[in-house]
Amino acid sequence: MSLSSRARTSLRRLAVTWLLFCAAAPAVRSQEPKRDANYPPPELLEKMKPMHDACVAETGVSEDAIRRFSDQDIHEDDSLKCYMNCLFHQAGVVDDKGEFHYVKIQDFLPESMHLITLNWFKRCLYPVGDSACEKAFWLNKCWKTRDPVHYFLP
Repeated sequence: MSLSSRARTSLRRLAVTWLLFCAAAPAVRSQEPKRDANYPPPELLEKMKPMHDACVAETGVSEDAIRRFSDQDIHEDDSLKCYMNCLFHQAGVVDDKGEFHYVKIQDFLPESMHLITLNWFKRCLYPVGDSACEKAFWLNKCWKTRDPVHYFLP
């Protein structure tokens, strides 16, 4: 079944209109991270403070690298990758092979974050990397990419 000349002309007009609309639409802005008195959850930040301190000492990562990844851009930093892995181990959510246990992280997090993290998990199921640090980085990068508003790195 072929389209009539009139139908083809209508489809072309529709396609041109759509292209013009897309070209004129404002670019999607990057979403700013949510940071206020209630998010990230203060009780979680307090719970993770000793883990943060231990992992900074263990890996030698800079506070600037952590803050930059958390609130600004994704960047490669070997000590940051191992810091992420250290946090997972401190929280008891990975095994010795660096395999991530999603149920354990839900148990670790406050209930206010369960729906947020379920959204992360369904999009970032199978971490890739040759080492536990690479896998931890892959997960954090995936979560941040999928939900830059709620992602944070303590």
